[in-house]
Amino acid sequence: MTPNKDHLPFRATNYRFMLIGLAVILLGFIVMSLDNEEFGFGVLGLTVGPVITVAGFIFEFWAILRKPANQ
Repeated sequence: MTPNKDHLPFRATNYRFMLIGLAVILLGFIVMSLDNEEFGFGVLGLTVGPVITVAGFIFEFWAILRKPANQ
């Protein structure tokens, strides 16, 4: 019994958006690691990096919950 392609939970666009969200999350962690202050207490480590990371997680949840336009 092979699964029908119409019954798969995600489409190709969902996977593309999930990969973009993962890249944004990784970018947030990279930005946090670029902070030159001791223990990461600078602007990059406390504000910019976490905001980018949270935005990536929000985008990731949206990519998972997104329904295709033709349904």
